[in-house]
Amino acid sequence: MAQEQVEEYLEAIYDIAGTEGAAKTTTIAKCLKVAPASVTEALQNLAEKNLVNYEPYRGASLTGDGKKIAETIKRKHRLLEVFLADVLHINRAKVHDEACRMEHTISEDTENALCRMLNAPARCPHGSPISPCAKGIGSCSECDAVTGSVIPYPEGIRTDAIIPITDLGAQEKGTIAFIRGDCKVVQRLSDLGLTLGTSVSVTRKAPMNGPVEVFVRRTKLAIDHAIAENIFVNAIKGGAP
Repeated sequence: MAQEQVEEYLEAIYDIAGTEGAAKTTTIAKCLKVAPASVTEALQNLAEKNLVNYEPYRGASLTGDGKKIAETIKRKHRLLEVFLADVLHINRAKVHDEACRMEHTISEDTENALCRMLNAPARCPHGSPISPCAKGIGSCSECDAVTGSVIPYPEGIRTDAIIPITDLGAQEKGTIAFIRGDCKVVQRLSDLGLTLGTSVSVTRKAPMNGPVEVFVRRTKLAIDHAIAENIFVNAIKGGAP
């Protein structure tokens, strides 16, 4: 399979399994507009590459390696949508298809440059979240997102799965691993005690994307949802810290 085809399948499975738990052959075929027989052959190929777990009649799910590739493509896609809509002023009804054509061809360097130029956007024009990069950095300020100048990255990449603190449920906790934002954002959160490596738990989430109440350093804080979704944690089991 060509790399672009591999990525298309992994992205489709990622989208479908996100709501259905597993991606059925017929659903994938409809999504990619191909014959079910072609999907079966492709899934067998992807399973041999250890990118999907596939069982006939039960559907397919992504392996860890497959999920990493899919998430990388989704990040590129959504960054491209922001660029096309906000910088090139392409009609928002067209940016999805345009991004689909471009997402497989841009390099990691171009992806990072886009993120810096766009000041690390949190969401695409359609409201879908944009995941943070996998670089071994603690915040966007380390990538100089404001000025756009290129600075050396620390060695290695982030390997642990991180999620926005808004994805934690009540009484769930995690350790802050990444903060999306420039130096001012990092400093403002630091003044509140929300620093890298700090244990934090969610005590309450208001409905309709209202404030998120967290418990950190023996203090309860109410954080605006738009700010909270830029604080990423390694989720851990247990009660409030």
